[in-house]
Amino acid sequence: MSGALVSFLTMAISSRELSEELTIVQILFLRSLLCLSLLGCILLVMGVRRPGTHWGLGRIFTRSPSLHIVRNTVHWASQYAWTFAAVSIPLAEVFAIEFTSPIWTALIATFVLGERLNRWRLVAIALGFVGTMIILRPGFEAIHPASFSALAAAVGFAITYVVTKKLVSIESPIAILFWMNVTQLLLGAIPAALLWVSPSVAMWPWIAALGVAGLSSHYCLSRALRCADATVVAPMDFMRLPVAAVVAWLMYAEALDPFVFIGALIIFTGNWIGIRRG
Repeated sequence: MSGALVSFLTMAISSRELSEELTIVQILFLRSLLCLSLLGCILLVMGVRRPGTHWGLGRIFTRSPSLHIVRNTVHWASQYAWTFAAVSIPLAEVFAIEFTSPIWTALIATFVLGERLNRWRLVAIALGFVGTMIILRPGFEAIHPASFSALAAAVGFAITYVVTKKLVSIESPIAILFWMNVTQLLLGAIPAALLWVSPSVAMWPWIAALGVAGLSSHYCLSRALRCADATVVAPMDFMRLPVAAVVAWLMYAEALDPFVFIGALIIFTGNWIGIRRG
């Protein structure tokens, strides 16, 4: 889980640094290109070393291209919204709002997957709403458009997760990761080409960091969930907030907003209740 934490934070910082020269669509395109290249190399090498195992190229075959298209289109739009937020508002606020995603997942899964919405899940959803209102504080100060973008990203990630729950029953994790990057590479190719800006030499280390972190974040998170219960992983994932706040304070002199931490703690409490009781 520590690897996932570092990877998510690296993606946010890399995106912010790259935004000094590149457009968001180009950042997403380069991320998908590098992730796909790295994944392809891993599949080829491991397929040769371990023939007949899950690393073989045959594991990227898909039985449901339509679900991949839906999932990855929503995920690409969510990534765009998340990246816009990450380069526009304090990182602590971005991560705090993103923590509402499991709560949106519970709500969406009720209608899409027919999962039961019991009283504890309702409490979790209510706490998520309260926590979000504390972070945004509507009526007390102007809300930056990027805050709504972060919220839209959280909802989009929730939709992605619900579709993924359908996919995992028929697809391998390697196939899901492979087609995610293929689809998003195609979605971003034309807008990235139209808005292309050649990155300077100083940007290439950040591009490399973005690509590696984009792949390692999914791998580390899936490994964490496989090795430990969600009740163990969730508190560790919450550490993203204070770590991001401190790093942003050191690198960008971002103020440490107590309302963000209070709201995030309430959201986390809702997530915890949803995991334990839902």
